Amino acid sequence: MTEFLNVDGGTIAYEVTGATGPLVVLAHGMGDSREAYRFLTPALVQAGYRVAAMDLRGHGESSVGWASYTRTALAGDLIALVEHLGGPAILVGHSIAGGAATIAAAKAPELITALVELAPFTRKQQVNLGDMRVAAYRRGATALMGTTILGSTKQWAKYLDLAYPGTKPVDWDARLRQITAMLRQPGRMKVLQKMGTISPVDAGEQLGNVSCPTLIVQGALDPDWVSPQAEGEAIVADLPTGLGRLAMIDGAGHYPHVQYPQQTLAVVLPFLAGVRA
Repeated sequence: MTEFLNVDGGTIAYEVTGATGPLVVLAHGMGDSREAYRFLTPALVQAGYRVAAMDLRGHGESSVGWASYTRTALAGDLIALVEHLGGPAILVGHSIAGGAATIAAAKAPELITALVELAPFTRKQQVNLGDMRVAAYRRGATALMGTTILGSTKQWAKYLDLAYPGTKPVDWDARLRQITAMLRQPGRMKVLQKMGTISPVDAGEQLGNVSCPTLIVQGALDPDWVSPQAEGEAIVADLPTGLGRLAMIDGAGHYPHVQYPQQTLAVVLPFLAGVRA
């Protein structure tokens, strides 16, 4: 059942599953909704966690018309939700929300016990012309650029097809229709376009201030980077020594938690068990 939290500037939609256990807050990437965690949530609840999946500002059932869509702004929403639900909490953030989770952990260490960042954009990106020689990266970047410039749901669908290389989720066609319908609602494509232009520099500046255990999960075939593994290793290197670890999901693209949920859970659940212990 959807619940709503009023924060400065708008309303955040979220859904809580599970009555007891440590709190886990799930935050999706841009152009998506909390349905991105439809495969992970039941397993987390079964493992003994209370799970809150939220819609980022401008997405799903959350309101539009916010003044800012930066990772710092998203981090404020994460902190507000954890406080509202009686944290502390483990934060799980995908893509742009991975950067937001980093900022939240750095700014409110008393509220955040651990981070799981799925294919996170958490560092300032360095792009050079040589990168465009890598076909998967070039195609993904072109589709993202088309989405950002044109506000095209067709270009976003093209990007998603590339971001899920090979194996698609069992409900792929239905989910793609849901995403397209959401983006056609007034103002929501504008949010995606805006988020696509925002640099993760604010998140990168906070990596050194994180004080909780952090798991970075990268899809080995993620088209958003020339080398997803190198990006993951760089994030771990920028964290304080000993706090971060990297897990690679073979065959996965930018959505490892949706494309290969069992393989993702196989690295996430032991990590969370260690934090819980």
